[in-house]
Amino acid sequence: MDFSAPDTVWVLVSTILVMLMTPGLAFFYAGLTHQRNTLNTLLMSFACLGIVSLVWVSLGYSLAFSEGNSWIGGLDYAFLQGVGIQASDGSTIPHLLFVAFQMMFAVITPALISGAVVGRMKFSAYLFFVAFWSLGVYAPLCHWVWGGGFLSQDGALDFAGGTVVHVSAGVSALVAAWVLGPRKSNEQHERAHSLPMVLLGAAMLWFGWFGFNAGSSLAADGIAVNALMTTHLAAASALLVWSLCELVSGSRPSATGLAIGAVVGLVGVTPAAGFVDSLGAIAIGGLSSVSAFVAMAYLKRFVLDDALDVFACHGVGGIVGSLLTGVFASTAVNPAGADGLLAGNPAQMWPQLTSVLAAGLLAAVGTWMILKLLEVTIGIRVSANDELSLDQALHEEAAYDQSGEKLFGERVVDAGYATAAQVTEALRYQVEHASSTPLGELLCQRGCLKADQLSELLGYRFSR
Repeated sequence: MDFSAPDTVWVLVSTILVMLMTPGLAFFYAGLTHQRNTLNTLLMSFACLGIVSLVWVSLGYSLAFSEGNSWIGGLDYAFLQGVGIQASDGSTIPHLLFVAFQMMFAVITPALISGAVVGRMKFSAYLFFVAFWSLGVYAPLCHWVWGGGFLSQDGALDFAGGTVVHVSAGVSALVAAWVLGPRKSNEQHERAHSLPMVLLGAAMLWFGWFGFNAGSSLAADGIAVNALMTTHLAAASALLVWSLCELVSGSRPSATGLAIGAVVGLVGVTPAAGFVDSLGAIAIGGLSSVSAFVAMAYLKRFVLDDALDVFACHGVGGIVGSLLTGVFASTAVNPAGADGLLAGNPAQMWPQLTSVLAAGLLAAVGTWMILKLLEVTIGIRVSANDELSLDQALHEEAAYDQSGEKLFGERVVDAGYATAAQVTEALRYQVEHASSTPLGELLCQRGCLKADQLSELLGYRFSR
């Protein structure tokens, strides 16, 4: 079957946009973590580009999209046999392009989970986990929803991955954080080390999400245009609502909050983008933002250390968005979809709820089984000593040059403001407690250095 050139160009561009989201996620997560784990956090996302891509073309795509049964696909497309540049039946783009587009979804999904386990998971164990999870959780769930499986047969609506990507990743993140246990250091109580990196990552995600959602139309048509607009409006709504939530809770609007809010809105609208109108998208973005904000605050009460709040953002955001798709969906927007609750079809809420429960159950059980298998074979946690700096312990590299702190300490001693022993003790404290507090500020806190002395050493006037 011949393919459409406009549709092919659009999906080509969308595939590139979705690929860009994985580096964007890497920067987003790395900015939120401690500076001594920056490279490790970045590599957890970048590694998925390698591992998952190979897993996908070897077995993953076939298990997800080839003919099989209601639970899993067959092996007809294993190692891309039978996949060429001609369009498959009912499609207007080359079959190989569809494989590439879906591959980028498969890549970013396990990368999302990494945000829950940063700072304490063995890199080797993580790599095995990603490979097994892609085959044991992602591929079957993808088949259930998009490959003709039982959820698709039941009429569940998921335009671009609310259940397949976000619910599965969010629930898996929660289980992974529980199995690994909390971090030993005080890092879990510290703020983002690089807000510019967080905002850069969020911007890259927002940009790439247009390909993620609008590209899921698989055609350069009105559905793609609608998905692009609903994607943007949901993010805009969620961003503002998150800021309002911060104000109501007694805080001030923060850069981190704005970035997280936008991402939550993008998560929430993902299952709905091609099925709802603009007003529905604004409502979904706002409601997803409130839900994730409340969930994040509630989960902080528990010892469970979901390091970067993956479940609150992607799990809760995906759940809320999937359920609200059943509320706001309309065949007036997409005749290939279904009417939702507000369009007079309350029955649509049942397949939406079923898909969320099925995705959550598969992700929870599959993640627990994979991690337990790795735990008894190669181990999944680093040692307490390695946890102080995963960049050095696991990769023998560092994202930042820390020699400046030692040089500053020498200046303090040379000026006679503190003793060598005081400076050495402060440097040791930074390492042992994984503290990102600058040496000068730490010495001031300990009474070893006065504010005017610090101002003099740094070369600027101190002001309160």
